[in-house]
Amino acid sequence: GATMEVEKKDVANTSDAIATVRLRERTYLGMFEHKKESVPMLIKYLIVELEPKLAATLTPGLPAYILFMCLRHDDHINDDEKVKLLLTSVINGIKKVVKKYSDDLERITLLRNFDLSDYRQVFSDLAVWNYQALLKRIMDLIQPQIVPAILEHEAIAGLTASKPSGLRGRSSSIAHEAEDRKTSQHSLDDLVETLNSFLRILKLHSVDHELIKQIIRQLFYFLCAHTLNNLLLRKDMCNWSKGMQIRYNLNQLEQWLRDNSLQDSRAPDALEPVIQASQLLQARKTDSDVNSICDMCPKMTMAQIIKILNMYTPVDDFEERVPPAFIRKIQTKLKQRAQGKTPSSTLLMDTKFSYPVTFPFNASSVALETIILPEQLHLNFLIRH
Repeated sequence: GATMEVEKKDVANTSDAIATVRLRERTYLGMFEHKKESVPMLIKYLIVELEPKLAATLTPGLPAYILFMCLRHDDHINDDEKVKLLLTSVINGIKKVVKKYSDDLERITLLRNFDLSDYRQVFSDLAVWNYQALLKRIMDLIQPQIVPAILEHEAIAGLTASKPSGLRGRSSSIAHEAEDRKTSQHSLDDLVETLNSFLRILKLHSVDHELIKQIIRQLFYFLCAHTLNNLLLRKDMCNWSKGMQIRYNLNQLEQWLRDNSLQDSRAPDALEPVIQASQLLQARKTDSDVNSICDMCPKMTMAQIIKILNMYTPVDDFEERVPPAFIRKIQTKLKQRAQGKTPSSTLLMDTKFSYPVTFPFNASSVALETIILPEQLHLNFLIRH
């Protein structure tokens, strides 16, 4: 009886050991198995109904990883039909959300993370379309703030207290001017805070830093184009003191780039035309300055330079308007520098111009086999492999 008892114990111990070893040997391949009929639910929970607030609490890019793991399993079992179904459903799901929530900056930013590595080419057009939708929303939000923040904001106290002499005839009470200054004094801060909020959203959803730099460069081009176009249409802005105010405001935007490690984004270059316009307003305009003025404005067209010189209005009686003879000398010099080509007669900048976008590929450090599905995503119908 004693022998039998020992043998039973040994068998039990062996079984426990085998169970333990089996448990330890269980390794995952980093795939999720799914049924064809569950694809709509997968798209619903990972794309269509995924709230940005929830996504921000998960592993960055988790929806993309889960979809990729599903695609890996479809590829693993060589089911072309399931691969095609899933990819098509993902594309349609993303388009549906971007169209439905075109005003929701955070949702569009969240979807920028859907980059399915091996299937990058399939998603290339969709990624560009999504990028453009994101930028359009940002530009729509920021456009009303640009002129008050960059052209009208008067940060240097007392510099433009008096109107240019050519504009003094207009009825404007001291109280009204004081109210204008009060309204504009926070406008630059408001613009900077808007830029901060955009950057926070991009970082919150782990948008690649190289892509953030491209977004900011495009945004700063838009800031420049919208500012310069307005300046070219407003005679009241074309004087030396306004030139100083505008340059100061632009400097604050350049400082924002430095503060956020974005100075290498080429965004500073995108601001150059309007920076040069502000310097043109401040420059001396005598015959001996013709060469230096032409050197100062390489990113401006001849039409823009001549327009600003023609609109230039003295701020006091000690200064004269720019003589027509001087403007003709500038024109002649710019034509000479064009080396036989006709200098650009384009006046307004194209606010719809887009730089080409490239999506950098950075290998992920996330091990797919370690990913566990959070309960909040309601994806218990997926089978882990």
